Amino acid sequence: MLRIITPIVLLTFIFALDIALSSPVRPRTPYAVKDSHVVPRKWTRVGPAPADHRINLQIGLKQSQFDELERHLYEVSDPSHHRYGQHLTSAEVDELVKPSDDALELVHDWLLDNGIEQHRLEYNSAKNWIKVTLPVQAVEGLLDTTYSVYKHEEGDYTVRTSNWSLPLHLHEHIETIQPTNSFFRPAPMRSTLKPVSPIGTSYKSPKWHSFLNASNITVAQACNATAVTPLCLRTLYGTYSYTPKVPGINKVGLTDYLGESNNRSDISLFLQMFRPEAASEAYTFTFDIIANGSAQQTPDNATQLDAGTDLEGNLDAETLIAIDYPTPLIAFTTGGSPPFDPSASTTTDTNEPYLTWLNYVLAQSDLPQTISTSYGDDEQTVPYAYAALACQQFAQLGARGITLLFASGDSGVGPTGACVSNDGKNTTMFLPSFPASCPYVTTVGATKNFAPEVAAFDPANNFASGGGFSNYFPRPAYQDPYVPDYIASLGSQFQGLYNASGRGYPDIAAQGFRFLTVWDGGVVVLDGTSASTPTAAGVVSLVNDALLAGGKAPLGWLNPWLYGVGKGGLQMCWRGARLGVGGRAFRRRGVGCRYGVGYAVFPEACAVGVGGGGRNGVWDVGVESLRDGWVHE
Repeated sequence: MLRIITPIVLLTFIFALDIALSSPVRPRTPYAVKDSHVVPRKWTRVGPAPADHRINLQIGLKQSQFDELERHLYEVSDPSHHRYGQHLTSAEVDELVKPSDDALELVHDWLLDNGIEQHRLEYNSAKNWIKVTLPVQAVEGLLDTTYSVYKHEEGDYTVRTSNWSLPLHLHEHIETIQPTNSFFRPAPMRSTLKPVSPIGTSYKSPKWHSFLNASNITVAQACNATAVTPLCLRTLYGTYSYTPKVPGINKVGLTDYLGESNNRSDISLFLQMFRPEAASEAYTFTFDIIANGSAQQTPDNATQLDAGTDLEGNLDAETLIAIDYPTPLIAFTTGGSPPFDPSASTTTDTNEPYLTWLNYVLAQSDLPQTISTSYGDDEQTVPYAYAALACQQFAQLGARGITLLFASGDSGVGPTGACVSNDGKNTTMFLPSFPASCPYVTTVGATKNFAPEVAAFDPANNFASGGGFSNYFPRPAYQDPYVPDYIASLGSQFQGLYNASGRGYPDIAAQGFRFLTVWDGGVVVLDGTSASTPTAAGVVSLVNDALLAGGKAPLGWLNPWLYGVGKGGLQMCWRGARLGVGGRAFRRRGVGCRYGVGYAVFPEACAVGVGGGGRNGVWDVGVESLRDGWVHE
């Protein structure tokens, strides 16, 4: 029997069908593990995480056109390309990396399904990072995981999980979520030797001060290999007679993390001794405080002094101001909550400082052209997905014309007795460092002595300039002409201890041994790539000053230039770091003795910046290339 469909029934059916066809269909797919990471051996689980402990969850979405961004990055950073120096704006970068509309909608739907409404979400400028603060219990449900409290062997705690899951349909749209399985614990790359003496008349001796106004000072007169001063560095790298021409247009930056700051009083005392005309800058440089970062200027308490708080910050600021004055310095001091305290379970856990810093600076339209960072950790403590996405954000800064210099590490190829894998197998291996291993940053090693200058190593504190090959990032094309020959020259030596197809580092090096530093009102001697990195940054910043004064673009990402046209009279070093597996390590010729834009080539750089020459006026500015560095001894 036929049924008679009334007009009302028909209209209802059509209306329902229209809604069904016009409404987005929310996929419902089962959960599957998205990422897992073995807990590093220095961390031990001590118990479940409190359900009310709050986490600042950061959701990293896939960048929709990163391949296109990378193409732009290489073109604007390669002196042989017609677009060299034509850096992108922040808006242009955001357009390339923003997630697709579909990806955003799917993620929003997933969050809403879990009771997280859109008005609670925070976004970075490109909207490829979403931040929301949730209690552990809610995060565990969202990610189908279980958080625990972990204790580090040095006594601090954190809240993490070893793996986390997502609905299958989101795997292609979400790259990483943190803090989850990242046990990254960035530490300053400096080693304290010993206090030298209180500040006094001994530091006004003729040895370090009689040449302050000399115009023809030599390296032999200016430098003491056991007490390196700004006068030595400015003489060695040829910047002594250069006066910055466009301070304010050109700027230089440093980064502080996890409670570190830059003490103005100490910095003033240092500059009064070693660069008196710059002493006023100790009280005028700028703090850019991010996420409640520290700008503490009161004396450190006993706990801070015991931890060496501000040693790193003072070293960075003192070195950069002494080399670059009157170029303005910006100190980015990034906070976030400290590691988890089991006695205060409501503490909010962040402790992912690179993400916080990156998302902040990428949202700024005006940044220093050169930024120095002296922090890092073992690459294997960082989940690959997190490292890859952070590395892509460094690339975004490079595309905007920012030179990022990172310390290569202070333990050679890894600390003696600790060179084992973190995959549960305890395989003996060299340990690369991150972010030093990221191919989109320029990594700085350290040297010592002057005649000859050699790779830095100090048996007094087991400091050895870091270097090696990434296990995460493949060798970039710019290293292909040089690194394979070095690998071939090694033969079977170190076979199985390193990734022969990985990105090699460092890219350049500078003095990083026995730097005089004022801290807590007294002078201490420090060494480390924390010293060489701001030294290199200071010299690069002065080249940028010369270029900008001549109407040219700043250098930006250095690596294609370093491995391409950077060349010229370099002296080679012959000694490698000796820490690692059984005291063995790579021995590299060419951790060079003039490093980068230093010594005799800096005046040439200034001339090029003023008068032009080569493509876009920087063709002939000499910076050491690893065409000379990755050569077998």
